Amino acid sequence: MTEDHEQHPFRVGLTGGIASGKSSVADLFAALGVAVIDTDVIARELVQPGEAALGDIQQRFGESLIDATGNLDRAAMRKLVFADDCARLDLEAILHPRIGAEVKRQAATAAGHYQIIVVPLLVSSPLLKFVNRVLAVDCDEDTQIARLLLRDTETVEQARRILAAQASREDRLAIADDVISNDGTLDDTAEQVRELHRQYLTLS
Repeated sequence: MTEDHEQHPFRVGLTGGIASGKSSVADLFAALGVAVIDTDVIARELVQPGEAALGDIQQRFGESLIDATGNLDRAAMRKLVFADDCARLDLEAILHPRIGAEVKRQAATAAGHYQIIVVPLLVSSPLLKFVNRVLAVDCDEDTQIARLLLRDTETVEQARRILAAQASREDRLAIADDVISNDGTLDDTAEQVRELHRQYLTLS
């Protein structure tokens, strides 16, 4: 899987569909002392006011996606890219190379025996070749939709469009070496994380 079989520490790519529980799983690994590098966190940092990526987004998409405080209107951007494939691809072209470079920078300096690198779109990402192993967080699509509706998604139809714009559940599972089922309780998920933590320590 990885580009460098001699590299250390061991790298685990954590992926999963939207609202599958990736952040909860990443937090559980972090609580065990594992270094977690999250591409969503990096993406938010890249679009802060004054960052070059935000300037590129403003140039491509216009002033309507910048709010009164000079920040990216994330809700408006999310609605746009999940409704328009061309807009989504243009946004990815602006952000993904920068995200990849920052992931590698953080990975080079992170401590510990292994790292968790959270990449929601790992199926189609060049970072797939950067990790040694893939862990997919999986849950039923109805569970994802219910969680999206509890967040900021307005309708079931909008939630289904968001899911359709991502890699399929089957594609994610096809690249996975390990799978965490996140349909149950947090305790169930935590036990799966602890078991994988022991396994990854051995592999690393």
